[in-house]
Amino acid sequence: MSAVSLLFHDVYASDPGESGFRSPGADRYKLSIPEFEAQLGGLVDARVEARLTFDDGGESYYTATADRLEALGRRGHCFVTTDFIGQRGFLTAAQIRELDARGHLIGSHSASHPARFSTLTTGEMLSEWAESRRALEDLLGRAVTVASVPGGYFSKAVAGVAAECGFRELFTSEPTLKTSSADGCAVIGRFTIRRGHAPDMAQRFAMASPWTRCGAWVGWNAKAIVKPLLGPSYARIADRLLASPRLRSGRAKTSANHG
Repeated sequence: MSAVSLLFHDVYASDPGESGFRSPGADRYKLSIPEFEAQLGGLVDARVEARLTFDDGGESYYTATADRLEALGRRGHCFVTTDFIGQRGFLTAAQIRELDARGHLIGSHSASHPARFSTLTTGEMLSEWAESRRALEDLLGRAVTVASVPGGYFSKAVAGVAAECGFRELFTSEPTLKTSSADGCAVIGRFTIRRGHAPDMAQRFAMASPWTRCGAWVGWNAKAIVKPLLGPSYARIADRLLASPRLRSGRAKTSANHG
Protein backbone atom coordinates (compact mmCIF):
# COMPACT_ATOMS: atom_id res chain seq x y z
CA MET A 1 0.00 0.00 0.00
CA SER A 2 1.28 3.51 -0.82
CA ALA A 3 2.44 5.69 2.05
CA VAL A 4 -0.08 8.39 2.89
CA SER A 5 0.82 12.00 2.15
CA LEU A 6 0.04 14.42 4.98
CA LEU A 7 -0.45 18.16 4.48
CA PHE A 8 0.74 20.59 7.14
CA HIS A 9 1.27 24.35 7.06
CA ASP A 10 2.99 26.57 9.61
CA VAL A 11 3.98 25.83 13.20
CA TYR A 12 4.00 28.59 15.80
CA ALA A 13 5.37 29.19 19.28
CA SER A 14 2.86 31.69 20.66
CA ASP A 15 0.86 33.27 17.83
CA PRO A 16 -0.27 31.93 14.41
CA GLY A 17 0.76 35.22 12.79
CA GLU A 18 4.43 34.51 13.45
CA SER A 19 4.85 32.61 10.19
CA GLY A 20 3.28 32.43 6.76
CA PHE A 21 0.07 34.08 5.57
CA ARG A 22 -1.96 36.00 8.14
CA SER A 23 -5.75 35.58 8.08
CA PRO A 24 -8.35 33.58 10.04
CA GLY A 25 -8.55 31.16 7.11
CA ALA A 26 -4.79 30.62 7.05
CA ASP A 27 -4.56 30.37 10.83
CA ARG A 28 -6.89 27.38 11.04
CA TYR A 29 -4.24 25.29 9.31
CA LYS A 30 -1.41 26.29 11.66
CA LEU A 31 -0.40 24.13 14.62
CA SER A 32 1.20 25.19 17.88
CA ILE A 33 4.53 23.51 18.55
CA PRO A 34 2.99 21.11 21.13
CA GLU A 35 0.21 20.19 18.65
CA PHE A 36 2.76 19.53 15.92
CA GLU A 37 4.96 17.47 18.21
CA ALA A 38 1.93 15.39 19.25
CA GLN A 39 1.10 14.63 15.61
CA LEU A 40 4.71 13.59 14.92
CA GLY A 41 4.76 11.53 18.09
CA GLY A 42 1.72 9.59 16.97
CA LEU A 43 3.44 8.65 13.73
CA VAL A 44 6.56 7.54 15.59
CA ASP A 45 4.59 5.51 18.14
CA ALA A 46 2.70 3.71 15.38
CA ARG A 47 5.88 3.13 13.37
CA VAL A 48 4.15 4.09 10.16
CA GLU A 49 5.56 5.77 7.11
CA ALA A 50 4.04 8.96 5.81
CA ARG A 51 5.14 11.62 3.37
CA LEU A 52 5.18 14.91 5.30
CA THR A 53 4.47 17.99 3.18
CA PHE A 54 4.28 21.65 4.22
CA ASP A 55 2.65 24.40 2.14
CA ASP A 56 3.20 28.17 1.85
CA GLY A 57 6.92 28.55 2.66
CA GLY A 58 6.51 30.20 6.05
CA GLU A 59 9.70 30.72 8.05
CA SER A 60 8.53 28.28 10.73
CA TYR A 61 9.68 25.45 8.48
CA TYR A 62 13.23 26.63 9.20
CA THR A 63 12.81 27.83 12.79
CA ALA A 64 10.56 25.07 14.19
CA THR A 65 9.74 22.26 11.78
CA ALA A 66 12.96 21.08 10.15
CA ASP A 67 14.84 20.42 13.40
CA ARG A 68 11.96 18.36 14.78
CA LEU A 69 11.74 16.29 11.63
CA GLU A 70 15.49 15.71 11.57
CA ALA A 71 15.49 14.64 15.22
CA LEU A 72 13.25 11.78 14.11
CA GLY A 73 15.40 10.97 11.09
CA ARG A 74 12.87 12.47 8.69
CA ARG A 75 12.85 15.14 6.01
CA GLY A 76 9.86 16.99 4.63
CA HIS A 77 8.56 18.46 1.40
CA CYS A 78 8.68 22.25 1.75
CA PHE A 79 6.53 24.01 -0.87
CA VAL A 80 7.47 27.67 -1.32
CA THR A 81 5.36 30.58 -2.58
CA THR A 82 8.23 32.29 -4.35
CA ASP A 83 6.93 35.89 -4.53
CA PHE A 84 7.07 35.96 -0.72
CA ILE A 85 10.64 34.72 -0.27
CA GLY A 86 12.37 37.06 2.21
CA GLN A 87 9.21 38.85 3.27
CA ARG A 88 8.12 39.02 6.89
CA GLY A 89 7.11 35.58 8.15
CA PHE A 90 8.46 33.71 5.12
CA LEU A 91 11.62 31.78 4.36
CA THR A 92 14.67 33.68 3.11
CA ALA A 93 16.77 32.58 0.15
CA ALA A 94 19.60 31.55 2.50
CA GLN A 95 17.24 29.45 4.63
CA ILE A 96 15.84 27.69 1.56
CA ARG A 97 19.34 26.85 0.33
CA GLU A 98 20.30 25.50 3.75
CA LEU A 99 17.15 23.38 4.01
CA ASP A 100 17.88 21.94 0.57
CA ALA A 101 21.44 21.09 1.65
CA ARG A 102 20.05 19.37 4.76
CA GLY A 103 17.99 17.04 2.60
CA HIS A 104 14.55 18.64 2.67
CA LEU A 105 12.77 18.62 -0.67
CA ILE A 106 12.07 22.14 -1.92
CA GLY A 107 9.14 22.56 -4.30
CA SER A 108 6.86 25.20 -5.77
CA HIS A 109 3.61 26.44 -4.26
CA SER A 110 3.10 28.85 -7.18
CA ALA A 111 4.54 32.35 -7.48
CA SER A 112 1.84 34.50 -5.84
CA HIS A 113 -0.58 31.98 -4.26
CA PRO A 114 -3.70 33.07 -6.24
CA ALA A 115 -6.94 32.87 -4.27
CA ARG A 116 -8.58 30.56 -6.84
CA PHE A 117 -5.87 28.91 -8.89
CA SER A 118 -8.14 26.73 -11.03
CA THR A 119 -10.04 29.79 -12.32
CA LEU A 120 -6.91 31.37 -13.85
CA THR A 121 -6.46 31.48 -17.59
CA THR A 122 -3.96 29.10 -19.15
CA GLY A 123 -1.55 31.99 -19.60
CA GLU A 124 -1.86 32.99 -15.95
CA MET A 125 -1.28 29.41 -14.80
CA LEU A 126 1.79 29.19 -17.04
CA SER A 127 3.15 32.37 -15.50
CA GLU A 128 2.54 31.18 -11.92
CA TRP A 129 4.17 27.79 -12.38
CA ALA A 130 7.01 28.86 -14.69
CA GLU A 131 8.03 31.92 -12.66
CA SER A 132 7.98 29.97 -9.43
CA ARG A 133 10.00 27.10 -10.85
CA ARG A 134 12.55 29.47 -12.39
CA ALA A 135 12.97 31.38 -9.11
CA LEU A 136 13.65 28.19 -7.15
CA GLU A 137 16.00 26.75 -9.76
CA ASP A 138 17.99 30.00 -9.88
CA LEU A 139 18.21 29.91 -6.09
CA LEU A 140 19.18 26.23 -5.75
CA GLY A 141 21.15 25.73 -8.95
CA ARG A 142 19.33 22.54 -9.87
CA ALA A 143 16.07 21.30 -11.36
CA VAL A 144 12.88 21.67 -9.30
CA THR A 145 10.21 19.23 -10.47
CA VAL A 146 7.77 19.00 -7.54
CA ALA A 147 4.91 21.38 -6.70
CA SER A 148 1.70 21.69 -4.71
CA VAL A 149 -1.53 23.46 -5.65
CA PRO A 150 -2.38 26.52 -3.51
CA GLY A 151 -5.74 26.78 -1.79
CA GLY A 152 -7.07 23.39 -2.86
CA TYR A 153 -8.30 24.79 -6.19
CA PHE A 154 -7.32 21.92 -8.48
CA SER A 155 -8.43 20.96 -11.98
CA LYS A 156 -7.09 18.90 -14.87
CA ALA A 157 -5.96 22.13 -16.48
CA VAL A 158 -3.91 23.01 -13.40
CA ALA A 159 -2.10 19.67 -13.65
CA GLY A 160 -1.68 19.91 -17.41
CA VAL A 161 -0.06 23.31 -17.25
CA ALA A 162 2.16 22.20 -14.35
CA ALA A 163 3.35 19.31 -16.51
CA GLU A 164 3.98 21.69 -19.40
CA CYS A 165 6.19 23.76 -17.07
CA GLY A 166 8.31 20.73 -16.22
CA PHE A 167 6.84 19.50 -12.94
CA ARG A 168 6.79 15.73 -12.50
CA GLU A 169 4.87 15.52 -9.21
CA LEU A 170 1.94 17.73 -8.22
CA PHE A 171 0.37 17.48 -4.78
CA THR A 172 -3.28 18.44 -4.27
CA SER A 173 -5.44 18.86 -1.16
CA GLU A 174 -7.77 16.00 -2.05
CA PRO A 175 -7.70 13.39 0.76
CA THR A 176 -6.99 10.28 -1.29
CA LEU A 177 -4.26 7.70 -1.83
CA LYS A 178 -5.12 7.49 -5.51
CA THR A 179 -2.42 8.79 -7.83
CA SER A 180 -3.31 9.88 -11.36
CA SER A 181 -1.21 11.24 -14.20
CA ALA A 182 -1.42 14.32 -16.41
CA ASP A 183 0.99 14.41 -19.33
CA GLY A 184 3.68 12.62 -17.35
CA CYS A 185 3.06 14.54 -14.11
CA ALA A 186 1.94 12.39 -11.15
CA VAL A 187 -1.00 13.95 -9.27
CA ILE A 188 -0.90 12.99 -5.58
CA GLY A 189 -3.57 13.60 -2.94
CA ARG A 190 -2.93 14.58 0.69
CA PHE A 191 -4.71 14.39 4.04
CA THR A 192 -4.73 17.75 5.82
CA ILE A 193 -3.87 18.23 9.49
CA ARG A 194 -5.58 21.32 10.96
CA ARG A 195 -5.56 23.15 14.25
CA GLY A 196 -8.06 21.51 16.60
CA HIS A 197 -7.66 18.03 15.16
CA ALA A 198 -7.23 15.20 17.63
CA PRO A 199 -3.53 14.77 18.54
CA ASP A 200 -3.48 11.35 16.86
CA MET A 201 -5.06 12.49 13.59
CA ALA A 202 -1.86 12.04 11.56
CA GLN A 203 -1.52 8.55 12.98
CA ARG A 204 -5.12 7.72 12.07
CA PHE A 205 -4.64 8.86 8.49
CA ALA A 206 -1.37 6.95 8.18
CA MET A 207 -2.79 3.77 9.74
CA ALA A 208 -5.62 3.66 7.19
CA SER A 209 -8.45 4.32 9.62
CA PRO A 210 -11.42 3.98 7.21
CA TRP A 211 -13.79 6.27 9.13
CA THR A 212 -11.17 9.01 9.49
CA ARG A 213 -10.20 8.91 5.83
CA CYS A 214 -13.82 8.69 4.69
CA GLY A 215 -14.77 11.69 6.85
CA ALA A 216 -11.96 13.74 5.36
CA TRP A 217 -12.98 12.79 1.83
CA VAL A 218 -16.67 13.67 2.39
CA GLY A 219 -15.78 17.01 3.95
CA TRP A 220 -13.38 17.89 1.16
CA ASN A 221 -15.89 17.06 -1.58
CA ALA A 222 -18.65 19.04 0.17
CA LYS A 223 -16.33 22.04 0.24
CA ALA A 224 -15.44 21.44 -3.41
CA ILE A 225 -19.14 21.90 -4.26
CA VAL A 226 -19.57 25.04 -2.16
CA LYS A 227 -16.43 26.85 -3.35
CA PRO A 228 -17.48 27.27 -7.02
CA LEU A 229 -20.98 28.34 -5.98
CA LEU A 230 -19.68 31.13 -3.76
CA GLY A 231 -16.82 32.04 -6.08
CA PRO A 232 -14.57 34.87 -4.81
CA SER A 233 -16.89 35.33 -1.83
CA TYR A 234 -15.90 31.96 -0.36
CA ALA A 235 -12.64 33.16 1.21
CA ARG A 236 -14.23 36.32 2.62
CA ILE A 237 -17.16 34.43 4.12
CA ALA A 238 -14.89 31.74 5.55
CA ASP A 239 -12.60 34.33 7.13
CA ARG A 240 -15.54 36.17 8.72
CA LEU A 241 -16.97 32.94 10.10
CA LEU A 242 -13.62 31.79 11.42
CA ALA A 243 -13.06 35.18 13.08
CA SER A 244 -16.43 34.98 14.88
CA PRO A 245 -15.97 34.68 18.67
CA ARG A 246 -19.00 32.37 18.83
CA LEU A 247 -17.57 30.04 16.20
CA ARG A 248 -14.12 30.08 17.83
CA SER A 249 -15.76 29.09 21.10
CA GLY A 250 -17.69 26.31 19.38
CA ARG A 251 -14.55 24.98 17.73
CA ALA A 252 -12.75 24.97 21.03
CA LYS A 253 -15.57 22.95 22.64
CA THR A 254 -15.62 20.54 19.71
CA SER A 255 -11.87 20.05 19.91
CA ALA A 256 -12.04 19.41 23.64
CA ASN A 257 -14.81 16.84 23.21
CA HIS A 258 -13.05 15.22 20.26
CA GLY A 259 -9.65 14.94 21.91
